[in-house]
Amino acid sequence: MEFLQLIEKLSNARGVSGFEDEITQIAREYCKDFCTFEEDSLRNLCIIPSYNKGNRPLVMLDAHSDEVGFMVQAIKPDGTLRFVPVGSWNEKALPSSKVQLYTPGGKTLTGVIAAMSPHMMTAEQRNAPVSYENLSIDIGATDADDAVKMGAEVGMPVVPLSPFENKNGLLFGKAFDDRLGVAIVLRILKELQNIDPGVDVVGVISSQEEVGDRGIEAVTHKIKADAAICFEGCPADDVSAPAYMIQDKLKGGVMIRHMDSSVICTPRFVSLCKEVARENDIKVQFAVRRGGGNNGAHIVLANGGTPAIVAGVPVRYIHTFYNIAAMEDVESNVAFGIAMLKKLNANIIKLF
Repeated sequence: MEFLQLIEKLSNARGVSGFEDEITQIAREYCKDFCTFEEDSLRNLCIIPSYNKGNRPLVMLDAHSDEVGFMVQAIKPDGTLRFVPVGSWNEKALPSSKVQLYTPGGKTLTGVIAAMSPHMMTAEQRNAPVSYENLSIDIGATDADDAVKMGAEVGMPVVPLSPFENKNGLLFGKAFDDRLGVAIVLRILKELQNIDPGVDVVGVISSQEEVGDRGIEAVTHKIKADAAICFEGCPADDVSAPAYMIQDKLKGGVMIRHMDSSVICTPRFVSLCKEVARENDIKVQFAVRRGGGNNGAHIVLANGGTPAIVAGVPVRYIHTFYNIAAMEDVESNVAFGIAMLKKLNANIIKLF
């Protein structure tokens, strides 16, 4: 499978937090010829390469498989569906968006988040804030019984219906947070077949990050990593911040995060990132955030303290129906990950 094809499959796959089965299956297929797998009931997938030697430090490569989405909460008498968010959304961007409802068993429905025609709106409705209490999903049913006959169920997960596109290296689609990270981890694992790093690696495709980093917390009770790299799809700020504050720019290369509201990444590990990027002529940019959060927050606390960094792909409009990213930034993250693994060894990790 070509790398771009892998990214497309991962973006189009449906995987709200807790329902990540399609993504783990893609990962298994991509790595089946050189890895073994361990998967738990939370849908965390640990990928163990056959080329590990067993007598070297273990570095975890983490990316989360889940995406923000919704869940059907109730079927209303008129046949529309009340729903709740799974993860964080900008509610103002939701009305008139196309969605897909599905079940792990294969049932699929198409719907639209209802937006009232302006012809029908009162002045009060025009000025009312958007909230989940006044939003619903319309699947075209005429009443509640009809919705049930069409296949609607309470508890159905819902994702954007936003097909992936590649326009001359610009990528458009959903769930780039964090399917781009998943693609990067899988690609690095594959490339390492022909490279002998100074460490062993384990790929972790973790679950339920968007609802509180739940999957990785379970993983760290099982995987005793000596260091970790978290690959993320990170909110690009180049169209929203003043020039002097831009730290995550499209086509700006790998984003290395110093800190956010959940974690201070291991400073000596971050310093090594600068050195490796310079030695390998890899574009990097560095971010300090007041908000946000990621799996690194749990990894740094695991096993008495685990050195961890967060590397990311700049993504415009994450947690919305369409994201934009640059393929060159994805490739830079792959190159960076490989270069870091070639640099790391037991002596360097001890210095962290």
